[in-house]
Amino acid sequence: MHSIQDNAKAQNNQMQDNISAETALLHVEQLKIQHEQHTLVHDLNFELHRGQTLAIVGESGSGKSISSLAILGLLPANLTVSGQIKLDHQNLCQFNQKQWQHIRGQKIAMIFQEPMTALNPLHRVEKLIGESLLLQGLSTQQVRQRVITLLSDVGIPDPEQKLKRYPHELSGGQRQRVMIAMALALDPEILIADEPTTALDVTLQEQVLQLLKSLQQQRNMAMILISHDLKLVGRFSDQVIVMQKGIVKEQGLTQAIFNNPQDAYTKNLLDHDFGEALQVDSQHTVLQLTNLQVRYPIKTGLFNRIKDYVVAVEPITLDLKQGESIGIVGESGSGKTSLALAIARLIDSDGQIQLENLRLDQLSEKYLRPYRHQFQIVFQDPFSSLNPRMNVEQIVGEGLEIQGVAKSEISLKVEEVLQRVDLPAHFSSRYPHELSGGQRQRVALARALILRPKLIILDEATSALDRTTQRAMVKLLRALQQEFQFSYLFISHDLAVVRALCQRILVLHHGKMVEFQHTAQLFTQPQDIYTQKLIEASLLTM
Repeated sequence: MHSIQDNAKAQNNQMQDNISAETALLHVEQLKIQHEQHTLVHDLNFELHRGQTLAIVGESGSGKSISSLAILGLLPANLTVSGQIKLDHQNLCQFNQKQWQHIRGQKIAMIFQEPMTALNPLHRVEKLIGESLLLQGLSTQQVRQRVITLLSDVGIPDPEQKLKRYPHELSGGQRQRVMIAMALALDPEILIADEPTTALDVTLQEQVLQLLKSLQQQRNMAMILISHDLKLVGRFSDQVIVMQKGIVKEQGLTQAIFNNPQDAYTKNLLDHDFGEALQVDSQHTVLQLTNLQVRYPIKTGLFNRIKDYVVAVEPITLDLKQGESIGIVGESGSGKTSLALAIARLIDSDGQIQLENLRLDQLSEKYLRPYRHQFQIVFQDPFSSLNPRMNVEQIVGEGLEIQGVAKSEISLKVEEVLQRVDLPAHFSSRYPHELSGGQRQRVALARALILRPKLIILDEATSALDRTTQRAMVKLLRALQQEFQFSYLFISHDLAVVRALCQRILVLHHGKMVEFQHTAQLFTQPQDIYTQKLIEASLLTM
C-alpha cells in the first residue's frame, strides 16, 4: 500500500517538475564558465518564470555578472561556456552572433551597473532609446512618440524636454531611468538588472527598485536582479542565489534564506555591523572652510557670455580636526561632489579654504602644485580614475616620482603601502583591468596614502563595493586614521558606513547645509525633516 502511494507521489512530483520545466521562461542547467584551466562559475542551475524576480547576490568576483553576461551571449571569446541556457526550447549556448541579435533586446534585455559608462556620451536621449526601434523599421515620428511614452513610463518628468539632452546633462537617477527605458524599448520577456542602484542614494535606490517592480508587474516580465546587497534584494525578490567565487553557496525562496540562512557566507553577507567610529580628542584644526560656495555659470549667446549662475553649494562654514572624520551625506544632486571638488581645488569656488597655514583659495595652480600632496582625493569609480596604461606600481608611485624620489625608493614605498591596504606586493605589476572592484579601490587609496597627506577626501569610495569589502575598507580606514592621524572628509549616501567611520555628519539638500551634528546625536535626534527621511530610508537597507 505504502509503495503504491509512494509511487503515486513520485509520479505526481515528476509531473509537477515536467510542468515547471515546460512553463519556465528561462531554464539554466549546469552552467559552467571557464578561463583556460580556471573555473569562474561552477554548475549554476535555476528556472525563471513570468512575473518572477530571481536575485543573484555575492561579493565582488563571485560570478554574478559573468553569469548574466553568459545568458546574453556577451562574454569575451577567451571564456568557455558549457551547460544549457534554454529559452523557447532552444539552447542559447549553441547560438551564433546572428541568432543572438534576435534575442538581445527583444527576448532578454539588460540594465548595466554604471549608466555614465554604458550610455554613449555622443548621443542624445532620443537616439539612445530610439536606436533599436529605428532598426525595427518604425518611422522617425513613431520612434519619437514611443521614446516619450517610455520616458514617461520610467518616471521622468517633462519627457519632451529630455529628448535633446546628452547623458552628462542628466542626474544619476535620470541616467539610470534612461537605461531602464532603453532596456524596455522592445518589450523584452526577461530583464536583467545588474547592480541597478549601486551608485544611487538610499531614496533613489528605493524609487528605482519600486519602479522596476511596477514595470515588471505591468508587463508580466521575469527579472534577474544582480546585487551585492542582500538586505535590499530581500524586499524585491522571490528567490535568491548566493554565490561566492563562482560557487552557489545557498539557493531558495528569499524569505526562507533570510529567516534561516544555512551557510556561513550568507550569514556574513547579512551582517551589517560596521563597528563604531573612533574617539577623537585633538583640538588641532586641519581644514577650515569659511562661507565656501560653488556656483556654475550659465553661458548663452554668440559670445558665450555669462547670463546667470546655478548655485551648487550654498555658503558653508566648518572646521575639521586632526584625526577626525566628517561625513557628508545627501541625495544625488545635493552638492556633495561639488563641495569635494571645490575643497580639492579642482573647480572654482568662492569663500575661504584654509589647510592649516595655507589659504588654498588664494593659490593659483602653479603655486598650489607643490602643496597638492598634503590633500588627496579618492574618487567613486577607480576604474575611471586609474590610468589603464599604467601598472599598479606606476599608479601608486606617480606622486613620489613627481617629487623626485629615486626609483629604488619608490618601489620599496609602493610595496609598503600595498601591504598597508592589504594587497600582496606582487600586485605591483598588475594593471587595473586585472583587479576586482575592491582591489582597484585599495589601489586608489594606496595612491593617496603614499604621499602621507594631512587630508583625504573620499568621494563615494565604498559605494560600488559589496558589504564584505565595505566592512574591510572601513576597518582599514579606521586603522590608518588611528595610526597616522589622517583627517577624512567622507562623502557617501550609505549612512551605515558613515556612522561607522565619522564623528560628525553634515547633511546637504539642494546645495544647502540643513544639519551638522555629532553622529550619535544625528541618528537619535535628527532636527530636520529631510534628515529624518534619509535615516528612515537607510534603515530599510541597514
